[in-house]
Order: sequence, then structure tokens, then C-alpha cells
Amino acid sequence: MSDSPSKSNYHHGDLRQKLLEAATETIKSQGIEALSLRKLATEVGVSRMAPYHHFKDKNELLCAIAEQGFQQRKNTVVDQSQITNEEDNQLLSYMLNYVRFAQKNPEIYELMFGRTIWKNQIDNDSLKNAAYPTFQYQLDLTKQWQANGLLDANANSLRLSQVIWGTMHGIAKLLIDGIYTDTSQIEAICMCAAEQFAIKLEQ
Repeated sequence: MSDSPSKSNYHHGDLRQKLLEAATETIKSQGIEALSLRKLATEVGVSRMAPYHHFKDKNELLCAIAEQGFQQRKNTVVDQSQITNEEDNQLLSYMLNYVRFAQKNPEIYELMFGRTIWKNQIDNDSLKNAAYPTFQYQLDLTKQWQANGLLDANANSLRLSQVIWGTMHGIAKLLIDGIYTDTSQIEAICMCAAEQFAIKLEQ
């Protein structure tokens, strides 16, 4: 069997998206180590070389999966902001939204924020363009909350935003690593965390 993609393989719907979806499912069910472009080709039903027309290697594929995760995360934040209009509840809602996203997507969350990509420096510009605005959005929210009196207006906005992020990430990691096992307590934990930052928070 030839390794060159056939015409039918080349037009296998949106092949790039199909590869991303199949790769995401592989990571969720078997972990990153089980992922390879050639195995992925077999699963999707294209020639072994067809995926290389979309991803030059596994690292580029991982970045694309993480990028998709950041886009999904951004969408959930926008949806939540439309639901929650009361200033006092926005911080708590934001924290709950973050932790629940990690809870629902543990493997993808680990890829988005873990060492596989960032510490090993396999990130690319496309991923950065998706990831960096996510934190910028949180920084903008922090400044808004400071201006409106929810958070300490005298605190350094960048540092305060980093600490809030670190708190959410810590809660998320304790949850997805199995250290926090009672998921019914997520809201109470996030409420406690939000109260430590907020100058005023509705009870």
C-alpha cells in the first residue's frame, strides 16, 4: 500500500479537524504517550502520510489540540459573562467556571497548562495567539473589578491577577489529580477563595 495520500483521502471531509477530534479522544482515553500521527491516520482511515500535510510532527499536533482547548475555554468564559451580570458574583462565577472546565477536560487542561508544551518549549505562534489573550482577558477583568470596588484598587493588577490565576489553578490541579475527591465541595472551596480576594461579596 502506498504511503502517498489518495485523492479520496485528501478530501476526507475536513481532515485537519477530524484528526484533531480523534487525537483529542486518544489523549482523553489513553494519554499523550499513546498518540502518534501514523496511528491517528489508521484510526481516521487515511494514508499514513496524510496527517503530515496538516501537522509536521506530534508536537505541532499537541499545540493545535491545546490551542483548540484555549478557544473552548474562551467561549465558556464569554457564555458565563453573559449569564452573570451582578458585579459581586462575577469573581466567584469566573473561578467556578475555570475549575469546572478543568474538571470536565482534565487531560486537555493538563496539555494547555502543563510542562509537555511550555516547559519543553514546543509552543508555536498560533498557540500563543490563543493562549495569551486568555490571561489578558483575566487581567482586564481584574482591573474592572478593582475599578468597581470588588477588589483592592491599590494592588498591582498584574500581580493580583497572577495570584488569582494561581489559586484557581491550584484548586483545579488538586481536583483533577484526585487529591480533592468530593466534587460537591467545589462551589464551597471557590466561594472561600473568592472571599479572600473580594472586598465585598454577596453571601
